Amino acid sequence: MPGSKRVTQRAGVGVFGGSGFYSFLDDAHEVELETPWGPPSAPITLGRVGDVDVAFIPRHGRHHEHVPQSVPARANLWAMRALGVSRVIGPCTVGSLRAELPPGDFVVLDQLVDRTWGRAVTYFDRNTVFHLPFADPYCPQLAALAVAAGEKVGITMHRGGTVVVIPGPRFSTRAESRWYREQGWHVVNMTQFPESALAGELGMCYTGIALVTDYDSGVEDDPSVEPVTMEQIFAFFEANIDRVRSLLFELIPSIPSERDCRCGEHQGPIESLPTD
Repeated sequence: MPGSKRVTQRAGVGVFGGSGFYSFLDDAHEVELETPWGPPSAPITLGRVGDVDVAFIPRHGRHHEHVPQSVPARANLWAMRALGVSRVIGPCTVGSLRAELPPGDFVVLDQLVDRTWGRAVTYFDRNTVFHLPFADPYCPQLAALAVAAGEKVGITMHRGGTVVVIPGPRFSTRAESRWYREQGWHVVNMTQFPESALAGELGMCYTGIALVTDYDSGVEDDPSVEPVTMEQIFAFFEANIDRVRSLLFELIPSIPSERDCRCGEHQGPIESLPTD
């Protein structure tokens, strides 16, 4: 793969860890890669889940050193593809905008609204112009498999939901949260974009599996529900990390080798990208 240090290891599935999710594979080893967009968030961990070779990167770094807007998403996705990854699983934490999506439930996302600014959101910002078709930002094949895997391990799964991606690192005001609800959106997050779009530019399948950790700025008709804090999110995720791992260990072996989706049809002209 151009622009990356040559490696002999390969992986078919890539997993990104979100807030509080800094390690995943137990029997594994690390690989350090350079890309045209700098190093990934952390060394890449390579291991196996069943018979599937898996690559793992904690998107915020091992010690949460990257705030949402500084996550090197281009380097992360490029490194994944350099290892042969064609399917990317993006677990994340989200705040709920709906009473029917309580903390502890999982939402397999199918739509996205980008409210971020100032991020590097494309590989094609120099010399080559490419417009990614992005009407459906998430892979339907992976989404169906994720829902089935979660239900099999006893997790309450919601198939489909719109995530509004905010700049961060601050949380929403009450007015912002109210507006998001009025638009009909379901959950709020800080990192699903541009990760999902960059995967699309590289022709990779992407699925966002969201663990609801809180009610964002609270619930308007229940003043006893307090607005979210960072400490609350980390504590909640820590208490639920085994459920996330169980879902992934069930999901990954169920992914067939052949793709039954259209995710790779609109890949950008990668050969035009820088090689170092």
